[in-house]
Amino acid sequence: MFVLHIALQGCLRGDGVVYGLTADTGGHIRYLLDLVSASAQDRDVTRIVVATRLFSGPLGSAYAVPEEAITDKVTLVRLASASPGYRTKEEMHEEVASFAEGLVAWIAAQERAPDLIHAHYADAATVAALVEDRLGIPFVFTAHSLGRVKAAMLGETIPGPDLGRRIATEEAAFARAQLVIASSRDEAEVQYAGYGAYDPGRVRILPPGSDLARFAAAMPLPRIDAAIDRFLHDPGKPALLALARPVARKNLAALVRAYGESPALQEAANLVIIAGTRQDIDTLDGDMAATMRDLLVQIDRYDLYGRVAYPKTHCPDDVPAIYAHARARGGLFVNPALNEPFGLTLLEASAAGLPLVATDSGGPNDIVETCGNGLLVDPRDPDAIATACLRILGDPALYARCVAGGARAAAAYDWDRHAARYHVLLRALLAPQPPTPAPRQLLVCDIDNTLIGCAAALGIFRRWRSRQAGLAFGVATGRSFHSAMAVLEQQDSPRPQVMITSVGSEIFHLDANGVTYTADAAWRRVIAADWDRQAVHDALDGLTGLVRQGPLEQRTLKLSFFGDAAVARRVRARLDEARVPARVIHSHGRYLDVLPAGASKGTAVDHVRALYALPERAVFVAGDSGNDIEMLRARVQAIIVANYSDDLASNATLKHSYVARRTHARGVIEGVSYFRRMLAHVG
Repeated sequence: MFVLHIALQGCLRGDGVVYGLTADTGGHIRYLLDLVSASAQDRDVTRIVVATRLFSGPLGSAYAVPEEAITDKVTLVRLASASPGYRTKEEMHEEVASFAEGLVAWIAAQERAPDLIHAHYADAATVAALVEDRLGIPFVFTAHSLGRVKAAMLGETIPGPDLGRRIATEEAAFARAQLVIASSRDEAEVQYAGYGAYDPGRVRILPPGSDLARFAAAMPLPRIDAAIDRFLHDPGKPALLALARPVARKNLAALVRAYGESPALQEAANLVIIAGTRQDIDTLDGDMAATMRDLLVQIDRYDLYGRVAYPKTHCPDDVPAIYAHARARGGLFVNPALNEPFGLTLLEASAAGLPLVATDSGGPNDIVETCGNGLLVDPRDPDAIATACLRILGDPALYARCVAGGARAAAAYDWDRHAARYHVLLRALLAPQPPTPAPRQLLVCDIDNTLIGCAAALGIFRRWRSRQAGLAFGVATGRSFHSAMAVLEQQDSPRPQVMITSVGSEIFHLDANGVTYTADAAWRRVIAADWDRQAVHDALDGLTGLVRQGPLEQRTLKLSFFGDAAVARRVRARLDEARVPARVIHSHGRYLDVLPAGASKGTAVDHVRALYALPERAVFVAGDSGNDIEMLRARVQAIIVANYSDDLASNATLKHSYVARRTHARGVIEGVSYFRRMLAHVG
C-alpha cells in the first residue's frame, strides 16, 4: 500500500522541527510525523510520501530542499506553488490550485500512483479533491482544528472573511472525503456536528499515540532546572506547568489571571510557562507576539515577578526534562486551551507523572475519562482553574490517584495500536467486500459486558461469526455511535451490519464499502414525531437526586442522567404529571436515560427486523443489564448472558429468555445454539 499525505501548513521537516517557529507549526506536524513513523512499521505499507510546500526565506534553508528522506519507506517531498515564500494558514488558499497542479505532475512521474491520499487540514483536502478529480485517487481527511470552533471561541456569530472561507473549505472537505478521522469524541460528535456536511457514519475516532516511554523515564536536567529556577524566588515550590505555543486559543493568559487572582495558589506553587521559542517578541509570527505581550502585561499587573517563570527557548529534546522538573517539585500540568482537539502534551505530562488540570473542551474529555488522571475545568473561568489546581495540590490521595491514572496513558494511547486500526480502515476502503446476500436470521447483542468484557470469549465469537452464513449481526448499546465503533474496533470485534446506539434512539447501517455507515433517517423521523426535548428538560429541572451526565452523553433524541432507582421512579412520575411523552430507561443502578416514547433497543430491533423482512422467530437478542430489558422482553429468542446485572433473570417480563451458563460472548453463542435447536425441533 502506497499512502500519500498532504500537509501544507507550518514548517515541516523530517526531524528537528522547531515547534512554535510560526503560529502554524504545532501539534499537527508532530501528529503527522508520529503517524507515518508508526505506519512504516507495517510490512504491507510499501511507501509513504508526505507532500508539503517548498518555500524559501528567513525561516531557514531546509524548507527549500525538494526532497528529504525520513526513513527507507518515508519521504518528505516539497513542491513549489504560486508564491516562493512562507504562507500562513489564512493565506494558504491562494496556493492550493498551483500546488495541486504540481502534485498531479509529481504523481504522473512516479512508477506507481498512490493508493490513497490522507489530507491534513482543509486546504490539503481541497488539493486532494482536485487530485481525485484528475486521477481518481480517493482521500481521507483529518481536520486537526476547525474554523467553526475558532469562530465560536472568538464570539463571531458571523465569521469574518478568512474564517468564512476556511469554514466553507472545511464543509467541502467533509462532503468529499471517503472517511474522516477524528482524535476524540468531542471532535467527532460536537465539533464536526456544527457542519452541514457532517455525516457521523463517515467519521472514525482514532486517538493519536505518543512516544510515552521517554516521558515516563524522564529525569530532571540541571540545565533545564537552572533555566527555570532563575526566574523564581523559591524554586523548590510545586510548579504549575503549562507548555503550549503562545497563540490566543491556547488561553495562557487565563492561567496567569487565575494564578494572579488567587493568593492561595501563589502561596502553594510557582507558575512555569513554556511558550514556544523566541528571540525577539517583535519577530514572532501571527498572533504570537500579541499573546506574549499580553502574558507579560498580566504578570506585571499582578506583580508576579519571582513567582512566574517564562524561559525564552527550548528544543523538543528538552520537553521530558521540563515535565520532570515539575514532577520533582510535586507539581502538575495545566492546559487551559479554549479548545484542544486532542492534547498530546496531556499524555506526555501524565506519562511523566504529573496530574492534569485541563480544558473541558475537546480531547481532554476523552483522556481524563480514559485515564482518570486529572480534573476538567471551564477554560473561561479563572476561578475554576485555580480551584482545581488547589484541590489536587491540597489532596495527597487525589494527587496519587491522578499520577496512577497517568501511568495508564501509555497503554491507552499507543501509535502502533492507532496505526493497526488505521490500516484496517484504509485497506477496507481500497478493497470493499462483495455485497452480502439477504440475511435469513438476525443477531443483535449489547456491547459492554455482553459482546465484550472477555477477550477470549470475543475471539471465539469472532471465529464463530465468520462461519455464520445468512446471519446478519448487529449491536444495540447505550453508547453513542462513535464510542461504540471505537470500542468495537479496539477489541477487534466483527464489524456489525447494523448499529443501534444511544439506547435505541439512533440506528446506523453499514454501507456497501464495508467501512462507513449511514444513519437511518426513517427511524429518526418516526421517534422524533412526539419528542419535545425542552419539555422533558423543563419537567425534570430541579428534581432532587437527578444529576445530568456530561455533554458528550446528551443527544438530540436522548437526555442522560445519573440517579438511583428511587430517582428513576420520580422521573417517571414528573413526566407523567407534566404529560410529557417519553421513555425512561434505568440500568446498572445509576444510569438513567430519557428517550422519545417510541425509542428503545426493542423498538429499534423491530424496525431493523422489518427492514430485513424477517419473521420474529429469525431474530436473536442478547444482553446483560437493565437497559437491555426493552429489547429482551420484546423477542421470544432472548438471551441473558451469565454475567447479568440488575436482577434480569428474576424479571417477570423476561421469563421467556434463555439464561446462559456461560458469560459474555460465549453466552451469546450458547443462546443462539439453544434457540436454533428449539426452532429445528419445532420445525
